[in-house]
Amino acid sequence: MASPGDRIIIRGRTVESPDRHGEITEVRGADGGPPYFVRFDDGHTTLVYPGTDFVIERAGESAR
Repeated sequence: MASPGDRIIIRGRTVESPDRHGEITEVRGADGGPPYFVRFDDGHTTLVYPGTDFVIERAGESAR
């Protein structure tokens, strides 16, 4: 479950692929579920339906 302001990390699918980091700006699913409108750190914005390869960091928390 996510909220606007939370961070999302989408893991790279291969060793050469870097992780993608962004901020969730809008949650469009029910009860904090996907899809999420995300502004990635590179400035790209898109609607994301994440698979199993993602982590949500709550606003104000850091990754563990």
